[in-house]
Amino acid sequence: MDLDQLPDHIVYSKNVIEFVTVAAETCLFLEHAAELSRTDFIQKSVKILPLLYLNASLLEIPEAVYDNITEKFVNEEDYQFVREQVEQLLGPDDSYLETFHPDMAISDTPIAAFVSENLADIYQELKDFAASYQLGDTDVMNDALVACLEAFGEHWGQKLLNALRALHALRFSDGFGVEDDDSSSKKVIDRNLFLKFQHDEDDGLMNLL
Repeated sequence: MDLDQLPDHIVYSKNVIEFVTVAAETCLFLEHAAELSRTDFIQKSVKILPLLYLNASLLEIPEAVYDNITEKFVNEEDYQFVREQVEQLLGPDDSYLETFHPDMAISDTPIAAFVSENLADIYQELKDFAASYQLGDTDVMNDALVACLEAFGEHWGQKLLNALRALHALRFSDGFGVEDDDSSSKKVIDRNLFLKFQHDEDDGLMNLL
């Protein structure tokens, strides 16, 4: 459908549709991160993350329709699947020194943060948002947009910038790409196997209790 034919509502506005598109692409990118080499993942990250931030920052937060919290679709297993893919790709470079943590003002030691956790947090917000949009209910879509943009201002916008800072340093470091993963020995995380492992691990823990 042409944009000019969409209903006259903010959820169908040009800027929102562009944000939805980038959000969906970001989710797909993170869900399939393990299929990429370390070099490709970093190169794509430093391109899509600024685009995501720009599209979110261009939007005004609309008025909410409902008083209740929007539905959540991402569970803990989905979150951990994304986080572990990124962690495996980046290895030791997953961690970086945090400069915007609230505890930095009272801490005598540097605070470590992780790109994988930041990206998984972002994924969770975007996936919940995109899943609500797929329902096709204008009021639900409106409130999902409200929740996503409020969360953008509160935490995931900052986490995006923090992760981007760390990824930028990797992208433009000396020898970038030279040490790229050997595709023949690369271990790809399969989601079904990952979830089976998680369930088996949980059962094992229960047996110990």
